[in-house]
Amino acid sequence: MPATHYTVSDVMTHTAIATGRDAPYKEIVALLDQWKVSALPVLEGEGRVVGVVSEADLLPKEEFRPDEARPDEFAEAAKAGALRAGELMSSPAVTVHADATLAEAARIMAKRRVKRLPVVNDLGMLEGVVSRSDLLKVFLRTDDEIEEEIRRSVLGESAAPAGLEVSVVEGVATLRGALADRSLVPLLARAARAVEGVVDVRMDLGAREDAG
Repeated sequence: MPATHYTVSDVMTHTAIATGRDAPYKEIVALLDQWKVSALPVLEGEGRVVGVVSEADLLPKEEFRPDEARPDEFAEAAKAGALRAGELMSSPAVTVHADATLAEAARIMAKRRVKRLPVVNDLGMLEGVVSRSDLLKVFLRTDDEIEEEIRRSVLGESAAPAGLEVSVVEGVATLRGALADRSLVPLLARAARAVEGVVDVRMDLGAREDAG
Protein backbone atom coordinates (compact mmCIF):
# COMPACT_ATOMS: atom_id res chain seq x y z
CA MET A 1 0.00 0.00 0.00
CA PRO A 2 1.46 3.41 -0.93
CA ALA A 3 2.27 6.08 1.63
CA THR A 4 -0.50 8.48 2.54
CA HIS A 5 -0.04 11.83 0.86
CA TYR A 6 -2.10 14.59 2.38
CA THR A 7 -3.64 17.18 0.10
CA VAL A 8 -4.78 20.72 0.72
CA SER A 9 -8.36 19.48 1.20
CA ASP A 10 -7.22 17.47 4.24
CA VAL A 11 -5.98 20.49 6.18
CA MET A 12 -7.70 23.60 4.79
CA THR A 13 -10.38 25.65 6.51
CA HIS A 14 -13.54 24.84 4.56
CA THR A 15 -15.59 27.73 5.93
CA ALA A 16 -13.61 30.71 4.65
CA ILE A 17 -14.14 34.33 5.60
CA ALA A 18 -14.26 36.48 2.48
CA THR A 19 -15.41 39.90 1.34
CA GLY A 20 -16.76 41.58 -1.80
CA ARG A 21 -15.32 44.19 -4.14
CA ASP A 22 -17.37 46.98 -2.55
CA ALA A 23 -16.39 46.28 1.05
CA PRO A 24 -15.10 49.54 2.63
CA TYR A 25 -11.66 49.89 4.16
CA LYS A 26 -12.75 49.93 7.81
CA GLU A 27 -14.98 46.90 7.32
CA ILE A 28 -12.02 44.94 5.95
CA VAL A 29 -9.87 45.93 8.92
CA ALA A 30 -12.65 44.88 11.28
CA LEU A 31 -13.02 41.48 9.59
CA LEU A 32 -9.27 40.82 9.77
CA ASP A 33 -9.29 41.69 13.46
CA GLN A 34 -12.46 39.74 14.26
CA TRP A 35 -11.34 36.53 12.60
CA LYS A 36 -7.63 36.90 13.41
CA VAL A 37 -6.52 36.40 9.81
CA SER A 38 -3.97 38.28 7.73
CA ALA A 39 -5.84 38.32 4.40
CA LEU A 40 -9.30 37.88 2.86
CA PRO A 41 -10.31 36.53 -0.55
CA VAL A 42 -12.31 39.07 -2.56
CA LEU A 43 -15.31 37.55 -4.34
CA GLU A 44 -17.67 38.55 -7.09
CA GLY A 45 -20.78 36.93 -8.51
CA GLU A 46 -21.60 33.64 -6.84
CA GLY A 47 -18.22 33.23 -5.21
CA ARG A 48 -15.50 33.54 -7.83
CA VAL A 49 -12.19 34.70 -6.35
CA VAL A 50 -10.98 37.86 -8.11
CA GLY A 51 -8.30 38.97 -5.68
CA VAL A 52 -6.99 38.97 -2.13
CA VAL A 53 -6.82 41.92 0.24
CA SER A 54 -4.20 41.58 2.95
CA GLU A 55 -2.72 43.56 5.79
CA ALA A 56 0.07 44.55 3.41
CA ASP A 57 -2.51 46.07 1.04
CA LEU A 58 -4.00 48.11 3.89
CA LEU A 59 -0.79 49.48 5.40
CA PRO A 60 -0.01 52.14 2.72
CA LYS A 61 -2.87 54.26 4.09
CA GLU A 62 -0.87 54.66 7.28
CA GLU A 63 2.59 54.48 5.70
CA PHE A 64 2.05 57.42 3.34
CA ARG A 65 -0.08 59.55 5.64
CA PRO A 66 2.65 62.03 6.62
CA ASP A 67 4.82 62.20 3.49
CA GLU A 68 4.78 62.33 -0.27
CA ALA A 69 5.74 59.10 -2.00
CA ARG A 70 9.01 58.71 -3.83
CA PRO A 71 8.74 57.91 -7.56
CA ASP A 72 9.45 54.21 -6.93
CA GLU A 73 6.59 54.09 -4.42
CA PHE A 74 3.75 55.49 -6.54
CA ALA A 75 2.02 52.12 -6.94
CA GLU A 76 1.92 51.56 -3.20
CA ALA A 77 1.03 55.18 -2.51
CA ALA A 78 -1.96 54.86 -4.82
CA LYS A 79 -3.40 52.29 -2.44
CA ALA A 80 -3.19 54.84 0.36
CA GLY A 81 -6.13 56.62 -1.28
CA ALA A 82 -8.13 53.45 -1.94
CA LEU A 83 -11.42 53.08 -0.11
CA ARG A 84 -12.79 49.68 -1.11
CA ALA A 85 -11.60 46.09 -1.49
CA GLY A 86 -11.67 46.22 -5.28
CA GLU A 87 -9.13 49.05 -5.24
CA LEU A 88 -7.03 47.64 -2.43
CA MET A 89 -6.79 43.99 -3.42
CA SER A 90 -3.94 42.21 -5.12
CA SER A 91 -5.22 40.72 -8.36
CA PRO A 92 -5.24 38.17 -9.85
CA ALA A 93 -5.35 36.16 -6.67
CA VAL A 94 -2.67 33.58 -5.92
CA THR A 95 -4.73 30.42 -5.39
CA VAL A 96 -4.41 26.67 -5.05
CA HIS A 97 -6.65 23.68 -5.80
CA ALA A 98 -7.94 21.34 -3.10
CA ASP A 99 -6.20 18.31 -4.62
CA ALA A 100 -2.76 19.97 -4.57
CA THR A 101 -0.20 18.36 -2.29
CA LEU A 102 0.95 20.18 0.83
CA ALA A 103 4.41 20.49 -0.72
CA GLU A 104 2.91 22.25 -3.75
CA ALA A 105 0.99 24.67 -1.54
CA ALA A 106 4.10 25.35 0.54
CA ARG A 107 6.13 26.11 -2.58
CA ILE A 108 3.49 28.57 -3.82
CA MET A 109 3.42 30.35 -0.46
CA ALA A 110 7.21 30.60 -0.35
CA LYS A 111 7.57 31.76 -3.96
CA ARG A 112 4.78 34.33 -3.79
CA ARG A 113 5.54 35.32 -0.19
CA VAL A 114 2.00 34.92 1.08
CA LYS A 115 0.71 33.43 4.33
CA ARG A 116 -2.68 32.20 3.12
CA LEU A 117 -4.05 30.84 -0.14
CA PRO A 118 -7.67 30.77 -1.29
CA VAL A 119 -8.60 27.25 -2.34
CA VAL A 120 -10.62 27.27 -5.56
CA ASN A 121 -12.23 24.78 -7.93
CA ASP A 122 -11.75 24.62 -11.68
CA LEU A 123 -14.17 27.53 -12.14
CA GLY A 124 -12.31 29.74 -9.68
CA MET A 125 -15.04 29.44 -7.05
CA LEU A 126 -13.95 29.64 -3.42
CA GLU A 127 -13.87 26.31 -1.56
CA GLY A 128 -11.83 27.30 1.47
CA VAL A 129 -8.54 28.79 2.63
CA VAL A 130 -5.26 27.14 3.53
CA SER A 131 -2.68 28.86 5.72
CA ARG A 132 0.90 28.23 6.76
CA SER A 133 -0.30 26.84 10.07
CA ASP A 134 -2.63 24.43 8.25
CA LEU A 135 0.32 23.00 6.32
CA LEU A 136 2.06 22.25 9.61
CA LYS A 137 -0.82 20.11 10.90
CA VAL A 138 0.76 16.94 9.51
CA PHE A 139 3.52 17.36 12.10
CA LEU A 140 0.89 16.80 14.81
CA ARG A 141 0.74 13.13 13.81
CA THR A 142 1.94 10.90 16.63
CA ASP A 143 5.23 9.01 16.43
CA ASP A 144 3.26 5.76 16.53
CA GLU A 145 1.19 6.76 13.49
CA ILE A 146 4.28 7.73 11.51
CA GLU A 147 6.15 4.60 12.55
CA GLU A 148 3.27 2.35 11.51
CA GLU A 149 3.00 4.04 8.12
CA ILE A 150 6.73 3.70 7.42
CA ARG A 151 6.60 0.07 8.46
CA ARG A 152 3.62 -0.56 6.19
CA SER A 153 4.31 1.63 3.16
CA VAL A 154 8.13 1.66 3.05
CA LEU A 155 9.43 -1.48 4.73
CA GLY A 156 6.38 -3.50 3.78
CA GLU A 157 6.96 -3.05 0.06
CA SER A 158 8.05 -6.17 -1.84
CA ALA A 159 11.24 -4.42 -2.98
CA ALA A 160 12.29 -3.50 0.57
CA PRO A 161 15.03 -5.61 2.17
CA ALA A 162 13.88 -8.00 4.89
CA GLY A 163 14.91 -7.51 8.49
CA LEU A 164 14.82 -3.71 8.61
CA GLU A 165 13.10 -1.96 11.49
CA VAL A 166 12.02 1.60 12.14
CA SER A 167 11.58 3.73 15.23
CA VAL A 168 10.24 7.28 15.39
CA VAL A 169 10.99 9.76 18.17
CA GLU A 170 9.75 13.36 17.98
CA GLY A 171 9.11 12.88 14.27
CA VAL A 172 12.66 11.69 13.53
CA ALA A 173 12.56 8.27 11.86
CA THR A 174 15.51 5.90 12.27
CA LEU A 175 15.83 2.87 10.02
CA ARG A 176 17.98 0.06 11.43
CA GLY A 177 19.19 -3.29 10.21
CA ALA A 178 21.69 -5.03 7.99
CA LEU A 179 21.76 -4.00 4.36
CA ALA A 180 23.93 -5.64 1.74
CA ASP A 181 22.95 -3.38 -1.15
CA ARG A 182 24.11 0.13 -0.20
CA SER A 183 22.49 1.61 -3.30
CA LEU A 184 19.14 1.19 -1.54
CA VAL A 185 20.06 3.63 1.25
CA PRO A 186 19.04 6.86 -0.55
CA LEU A 187 15.90 5.19 -1.91
CA LEU A 188 14.79 4.06 1.55
CA ALA A 189 15.60 7.46 3.05
CA ARG A 190 13.62 9.27 0.35
CA ALA A 191 10.63 6.98 0.79
CA ALA A 192 10.61 7.44 4.57
CA ARG A 193 11.01 11.20 4.26
CA ALA A 194 7.95 11.30 1.98
CA VAL A 195 5.72 10.08 4.81
CA GLU A 196 3.70 13.01 6.12
CA GLY A 197 4.84 14.20 9.53
CA VAL A 198 8.44 12.98 9.28
CA VAL A 199 10.82 15.68 10.51
CA ASP A 200 14.04 13.92 9.53
CA VAL A 201 15.35 10.47 8.62
CA ARG A 202 18.41 8.75 10.03
CA MET A 203 19.93 5.58 8.64
CA ASP A 204 21.64 2.99 10.83
CA LEU A 205 22.13 0.28 8.24
CA GLY A 206 25.19 -1.88 8.65
CA ALA A 207 26.49 -4.11 5.87
CA ARG A 208 25.24 -7.69 6.01
CA GLU A 209 27.84 -10.41 5.68
CA ASP A 210 26.53 -13.43 3.85
CA ALA A 211 27.58 -16.73 5.35
CA GLY A 212 30.20 -18.48 3.25
